[in-house]
Amino acid sequence: MTQYTTPRTVNVTEFMQRTLVYLKPYRIMAAANILLAMLTISFYFMYPQITQYIIDAVIAKRQESMIIPAAVALTGAFLLHAVSNALRIAVNTRFGQKVILDMRRDVYDHLLSLPTGFFDRHASGDLMTRIIDDVASVQRILTDGVERALTTFMSILAVLVILLFKSYSLTALALLPLAVLTAGALWYTFSAHPGYRSQRREIGKLNALIMDSLQGIRQIKAYGREEFESIRFSGQAERLRQSTIKVMDIWAVYTPSMTFAGSLGTVLVLWAGTPMVMHGQLSLGELVGFLFYLGLFYEPVGRIDGLNQMVQSARASSERLFTILDLDTERKESTGNTPFPEKVLGDVRYESVSFGYKEGVPVLKNISLHAAPGEKIALAGSTGAGKTSMVNLLLAFYRPVSGKIFIDSRDISSVPIHSLRKQISLVSQEPFLFNGTIRDNLLYGQLEASLEKMLAAADAANCSAFIEALPEGYETLVGERGVMLSSGEKQRISIARALLKDAPVIILDEATASVDNATEQLIQEALDRLMKNRTSFVIAHRLNTISNADRILVLHHGEIVEEGTHTELLNKQGRYTRFWMIRNEQERVATQVWPNETMDKEAF
Repeated sequence: MTQYTTPRTVNVTEFMQRTLVYLKPYRIMAAANILLAMLTISFYFMYPQITQYIIDAVIAKRQESMIIPAAVALTGAFLLHAVSNALRIAVNTRFGQKVILDMRRDVYDHLLSLPTGFFDRHASGDLMTRIIDDVASVQRILTDGVERALTTFMSILAVLVILLFKSYSLTALALLPLAVLTAGALWYTFSAHPGYRSQRREIGKLNALIMDSLQGIRQIKAYGREEFESIRFSGQAERLRQSTIKVMDIWAVYTPSMTFAGSLGTVLVLWAGTPMVMHGQLSLGELVGFLFYLGLFYEPVGRIDGLNQMVQSARASSERLFTILDLDTERKESTGNTPFPEKVLGDVRYESVSFGYKEGVPVLKNISLHAAPGEKIALAGSTGAGKTSMVNLLLAFYRPVSGKIFIDSRDISSVPIHSLRKQISLVSQEPFLFNGTIRDNLLYGQLEASLEKMLAAADAANCSAFIEALPEGYETLVGERGVMLSSGEKQRISIARALLKDAPVIILDEATASVDNATEQLIQEALDRLMKNRTSFVIAHRLNTISNADRILVLHHGEIVEEGTHTELLNKQGRYTRFWMIRNEQERVATQVWPNETMDKEAF
């Protein structure tokens, strides 16, 4: 079960301080957006006044000659309102997209800089939700929300001045429901926020489940687990439905209640204003105009409800984003800023290194070794012995609990992360290809590599022949995770990628696993070229792949229990010898069952 970092509570003040910084680069666009919004509202304000004029000056006094000018004035007001609103939408869209791009880029860049352990605890789908949905939710409050807040309160103030100018007594009655509206807004703020937080969490979990299922679709079909996955999806979708219903139930009570409270103001104005018209204290046009302006008063008051909903949703999303943005990056874990020199020999030393993924549960215990430049070191041992953990520490995916690791006498913890990893190439057991072309994946080793370099690397990795045989050649799309290629083809492309990187230190994590003998030979030839004149660490389960190593380290329960060449270890008659005998017995049995094939199984 994936563990999640629990989002902390973010108050409104912190929320605004940390998000408003994204508006600073676009002050002019923000100002233009607000100006156009105010212009749009001001043109709409002309409508009640023109209506009052038509009733009192045109209809009541029967001035037929003024009908056309009044209609033209009213049409002009609506046209100006439409034009300014169209411009506002266009500016707001561009403004909003710039802000959301900056926010997504910041969150994504920060994610990429987090330690590897963070991704062990978080599902990819949930992180995707934070980058896409949660950023969009925060962006809406920055662009639409800020504009809506300013125009809403300015509109309320402007209309209030007009209403007071028209009638103090009617305005006082119209304001009575504001106490109810204020109380309702406070209730909604405290009631809805926990619901929005729960809803964002459930959306993240649902997206994580969907991504997990899509990536594992072959396993789902192979094991016939479609119904099981459907039930899992339905369960999580139901939890999202329930959390959404809780939020919307609060909204369902809040919105109609606020609308009703606002309507009471209209009732009170009609109740008091009708006798005033009957007694000549107020003209019919003035009462109608007042009611229209009253509608323009309560309309922005009603927008405060939507603004409040937007704020609560954005706060819940910001908590999930700030949880990521507040985490220390890998760069902060480095104690130095001086990179490696241009030429690195690849002299690697582990000095009394201990490590564990969980406190009190050691995976490596007091590991010490020295790999001279160009030396081939093989790591052997049963599953869980600590082989992969050793090379993960060299790549600084994790930090040792104690001890130090050196490259060319430099403590790797004192070297910037990018400089350290520039010196190391990794070819893993399950090669990862990005969803692009073969050319894209090859050049990932060295983005600026020339065509000649790329072709030479492909040729050295024994993959140029099968690439050139493809209809699209190097422009062939490999599909998600390289699904369009075989395991051997993917592995050879990953080796070519490592050749292009041209790092002095190589890590091979059982790079010939799960392939047939013919493909293994091609891969092994490519690996021999890759390891030439480079310091190499080879993780192996199958002993035939490491028998020619300069030194073999046998790990058991996180400790180096044997060390030597293949011949020296066999002569010791120890753990390595037992492994070798098991392997030979498996070979013998496999040959009897399949005389024409060789079957290598995990020897440990």
